[in-house]
Order: sequence, then C-alpha cells, then structure tokens
Amino acid sequence: MERIILFDGECNFCDASVQFILTRDTKAVFQFASLQSEIGQGLLKKFQVPVDIDSLVLLEGERYYLKSTAALRIAGQLDGLWKLMFGVILVPRPLRDAIYSYFAKNRYRWFGKKEACMLPTVEQRSRFLVDRKE
Repeated sequence: MERIILFDGECNFCDASVQFILTRDTKAVFQFASLQSEIGQGLLKKFQVPVDIDSLVLLEGERYYLKSTAALRIAGQLDGLWKLMFGVILVPRPLRDAIYSYFAKNRYRWFGKKEACMLPTVEQRSRFLVDRKE
C-alpha cells in the first residue's frame, strides 16, 4: 500500500519531523511531498482533502488522514518504541485534534519558517515526490 506524507514545506518543525521520520522509517514505508508543491496540491485535490487544511496529511491507499490521526498512524509504522505512540489513538479524536491544532497554529511562532526547502540526501531523494517538468 502506498503511503504518502504531505507536509508544510515552509515550517521548520515540519522539516525536522520529516527528518525524524526518515531516520526511523528504515523500511522506506513513506514517501513525501510538500503541501505547497504542484504534486502536493494535485494529491489534495485527488483525495478531496478540504482546501483549508492546516495539517500534516497522510495518504494511505485510497484514504487520507489528518491531524493527530495522521501523526499517530505514521508513528505506528516507525522503528523502535515509536510504534507504541499509536496507542494514543484511544484518546477521543476531538481532544487529540484540539491539542494538535493548538500546536499547529503556533508552529511558525515557536519554530519559525524556512526560506528554502530542505535538500534531501542522495539516498532520500527517491522518497520525495517532485514536480516533473515536461
């Protein structure tokens, strides 16, 4: 099953999160694309994700997941004890998402914005979906 993480390419915390996932996803389960990229925007339309989304988005098969559910499903696929984080899914989603939304709302203020996108290593490049210019 294809698993794609759409992330905010301008957010320092989001960039650090992608690096965190890459390090702990040794089976290369996930691929990545920036929400701001053409391919990211195309995937949002294809999966009919709400246009006003301010969240990490996980695309799995034919479904999408947002906010805390996306983060927890990602954690459940990572190496090590991070899999145990998936158990937090038992907390009611409105509570989980309220905490997630508070954090997301303040992420630029707390961690800042990037002036340029990260440059993946040679090994990581194949995991990033990029816009193809014909």
